[in-house]
Amino acid sequence: MDGHAFTLAGESLLALPSGALWWPARRLLAVADLHLGKAGRLARAGGPLLPPFEGRETLARLAAAIDATAPAEVVCLGDSFDDLAAADALPPDEGATLASLMAGRRWLWITGNHDPGPLALGGSHADELRAGGLSFRHVATPGASGEVSGHYHPKATIAARGQRLTRPAFLIDRARVILPAFGAYTGGLHADRPPLSLLMRPGAMAVLTGRGTLAVPVTATRRRTPFPPGNP
Repeated sequence: MDGHAFTLAGESLLALPSGALWWPARRLLAVADLHLGKAGRLARAGGPLLPPFEGRETLARLAAAIDATAPAEVVCLGDSFDDLAAADALPPDEGATLASLMAGRRWLWITGNHDPGPLALGGSHADELRAGGLSFRHVATPGASGEVSGHYHPKATIAARGQRLTRPAFLIDRARVILPAFGAYTGGLHADRPPLSLLMRPGAMAVLTGRGTLAVPVTATRRRTPFPPGNP
């Protein structure tokens, strides 16, 4: 299976090109920050009107990751929906797709800051999951060890063929891995910006996603020009 293999807390893991994390020994697939229903939430808040198709695209990507790995367990690391109203407003076809993906396997919704998990959609709910030497939660905790989290939507920029290439990225050091956002309508925070630059230890790697994975030191992703103020 394509991806970047690494070890965390003695467990062998695989960062997949899709942005999902695969734990073969437990047959566990983890994804972060689906943000289903983001277009609807922005419309309700009077924000920009986006094509309401991000849910279908995100679920299609999730279905492909599940087909490729056949997991016994799926862990969604929080912010699975953009808010609770988005979960309630899930279109019937997307609800049916999600139900088919959940069928026959354990499914855990980790609490996020956007939602506590879609309470009416089945599966189980928890603030975190501890399994083996790993702890799965939404937001990284300073000083943690063996931690798998999301929340920050990390991305990284590298030089490629004379251009600057930016991709969602896993951030990995000896203590933790932070997953990129899996949702179709999600922005990102560059790996060299705080708090990511403060969380990751010396020697951290950025694993860029896409058609394949590309692992580079986080220090190699620093941009030559300063970042403007505000969100990325």
